[in-house]
Amino acid sequence: MNILAFESTCDETAVAVVADGRRVLSDVIASQAEMHALYGGVVPELASRKHVEVIAALTEQALREAGCGRDDIDAVAVAYAPGLIGAVLVGLSFAKSVAFAWGKPLIPVHHIRAHIAANYLAFPELEPPFVALAISGGNTLIADVRDYTDLRILGATRDDAAGECFDKAARVLGLPYPGGKPMDELARQSQGGVYSLPRAHVDGAELDMSFSGLKTAVVNLAHRAEQSGQPLDRAALARDFTNAVSGELVPRAMRALALTGHKALCAAGGVAANSVIRANLEAACKEAGCKLYLPPLRLCGDNGAMIGAQGYYEFRAGCRAGMDLNAYATRALDA
Repeated sequence: MNILAFESTCDETAVAVVADGRRVLSDVIASQAEMHALYGGVVPELASRKHVEVIAALTEQALREAGCGRDDIDAVAVAYAPGLIGAVLVGLSFAKSVAFAWGKPLIPVHHIRAHIAANYLAFPELEPPFVALAISGGNTLIADVRDYTDLRILGATRDDAAGECFDKAARVLGLPYPGGKPMDELARQSQGGVYSLPRAHVDGAELDMSFSGLKTAVVNLAHRAEQSGQPLDRAALARDFTNAVSGELVPRAMRALALTGHKALCAAGGVAANSVIRANLEAACKEAGCKLYLPPLRLCGDNGAMIGAQGYYEFRAGCRAGMDLNAYATRALDA
């Protein structure tokens, strides 16, 4: 079964063709990072306009690279939530038009479910159940993946997402947007242990997280150093910040494994590309005797292939949408 898939929830326009939820026939992405770097973050209106400019040409390219025509496509999948509402609407509207014109079923896909499904593309042997740690610029949560379309949230951030905090910390350290990769590179230059940063605990919800205090602490440290003329060890602060984020994520993910009894953990999302977090997850899973699945870096960020992967399993579960399908800026993973 070949699925034509669309992703436009933030600042990447992505179109892919995926066979049977596991095999990528094509996956083309137009990144807007260079444009938004001028502003230090994503400008929603500019993102939406850029999606409009490139999505038709990307679709033609994806079909051409996959060697597929209209008759070779069995269904159209699209990310309908969560994300920047204008950006989501561009991909959704285009996907609707293709599905309607070609007479193909339309499959709605949750963006974070798709991030988790990126692991199916990298690891053909992977099957539920397992625990998923989804960490991206807009979302941070731990999910019990009971089946391909049966997911339950075990814990989530109460405020900022981990990826957003990386971008804000990178900005105050003078690093370019997006901040994940520059922060990772800077952090690798130090062992840290210089700055004391807060760790959050949510009473009555041991798997929930909070990153706003950590973000504020880094901003205040940088500003105080600038105002007082004191030297700031940027590499050490980047490492201590990264260790603090990892210290929020990894123990909770391992606790979720213990609570569910699952023996496998999957990471997903852009922050899953961070080398410190990946190393800490590997060490923790090795100690616990659990299997760890870390997607390759190319599948950590937003892409169309992950939409096609999850779309296949949503289709198998009977999930279809009509032309009245709407876009949502927020949407629960298990809604």
